Formats: sequence, C-alpha cells, structure tokens
Amino acid sequence: MAQGDHIDLHRRRHGRRLDHDEKARKKEARGAHTRAKYAQKVKGLRAKLLNKKRYSEKATMQKTIKEHQERDTKHRDKEGGPKDAVPGYLMDRENMSHAKVLSNTIKQKRKEKAGRWNVPIPKVRPVGEDEVFKVMRSGNRRKKAWKRMITKVTYVGDTFTRKPPKYERFIRPSGLRMKKAHVTHPELQTTFSLDIIGVKKNPQSSLYTSLGVITKGTIIEVNVSELGLVTPAGKVVWGKFAQVTNNPENDGCINAVLLV
Repeated sequence: MAQGDHIDLHRRRHGRRLDHDEKARKKEARGAHTRAKYAQKVKGLRAKLLNKKRYSEKATMQKTIKEHQERDTKHRDKEGGPKDAVPGYLMDRENMSHAKVLSNTIKQKRKEKAGRWNVPIPKVRPVGEDEVFKVMRSGNRRKKAWKRMITKVTYVGDTFTRKPPKYERFIRPSGLRMKKAHVTHPELQTTFSLDIIGVKKNPQSSLYTSLGVITKGTIIEVNVSELGLVTPAGKVVWGKFAQVTNNPENDGCINAVLLV
C-alpha cells in the first residue's frame, strides 16, 4: 500500500462521518468571510493574481445566470409603421421582432449545463436522515452502531458488487432495489415501462444521490431508445431525464414524468 493511502482505505471501509455533509456546507458558507478578509489585506502580485481569479469566476457566474434566464423573446417593434406603401389587408398588422432563435439541440445542452429543467414537482417535502437510514447494530459491542440500512427505494447498476459485510457501511436491501420505472410522456399522454440508467439528482441530499436513493422529486435518467426519439440532426436519443412523482417505497413501483 502506498504511503498515505490509509486515509482513503479507512474511508472506503467505514464511510465518512454522519455530519460530513453538514460540516462541509458550513465550511463553504464561512468561506466567503475568509476570502473577503484575505482580499482586504493582500498586496502586490498576490493581489493581482487574486483579482484575476475573481474576475474569471464572476464572468462564469454571470454567464450561468444568463443561461438560467434565457428565453425566446418576441416583442413589438418600437419603430413606427412601415416606410413603404402597404396593401389595405396588411394595414392593421403589427410588426413583430423575434430574437435570435437557437436550435433545439443547443438550447437543450445549455439547459442541462445550467442545471435547469421545467420539472412537474418543483418543491418536495424534506426527508431527514433518520427517516432514510435505520441504525444497524453489529458485533458484540453494543456501541458499535456505524452501519445504516436504507429504508427507501434505491437503484444500483448491473455491475454493482456488495462489499464484504464487515466493511459495508450502507446496506441497500435487494427487495428495495428497482431497475424499471413507469414513465409518462407529457405530450403523448402515454406511459412506458423503461429501464433506469442512473440517478441524476436527489433534491434532498448529495449523499442520497451518490447512494442511488429514489424519493419523490428525484431526477432519474431512463433509457428511451425504444420510443424512437430523434434529435433535429437525426440521431437517436438513448437517455432522457424524468422526475419521480410518487413515493416508490409506499407504492412498490416508480412513477415518473419525462422532462421534454
């Protein structure tokens, strides 16, 4: 074992602390104050480097905000009526000005890059860790309670292999693992049973996303190759995002709406 790998090995065996995500969030929140204090006292070449770095970060942020607010604009011309003579049947028409319309492919890529979807369920009920994880006690020592069993529906890939029970921190019961979802196409008003490719985003926590926990409001990626969807360029669409609209652990199945 290479020198210094013992930390990574311990993390793989036992996982992180239960409050790791909370501590990381608080540290990130304090980071703004730390950076501001450093920016006030820094001088010389370091100040120039810092300003250059902050300028690029702000430019990226402005670009992201602009992508979020991107809309197809259509408005009336502010200029007066037409300068040349117009036939009588066109007299009452107003001149409309259209903004530059991008292709659907570019707009879709930009929306996905900016992390913005028009989701059917924009707000969901928060689910705490005490509801998702059940404490598992193992061994002779009663204080040894670092294992957790997941009580919600999860998704694991075909290549998933369980760790040895001695080192497994999060236990995903096989009875709560699902690989298919009932996905409704909002325009066709038809439901299809599609294979799940992966869990894109669980709004509750990044920990749930990495574990593949599926709750109400989760964005999942499904295989839509059977539907025969194609891009404007004529390429077949393999994967598309869908949002879960039910509580799978109660219903015993995953219902979702395709994001188009």
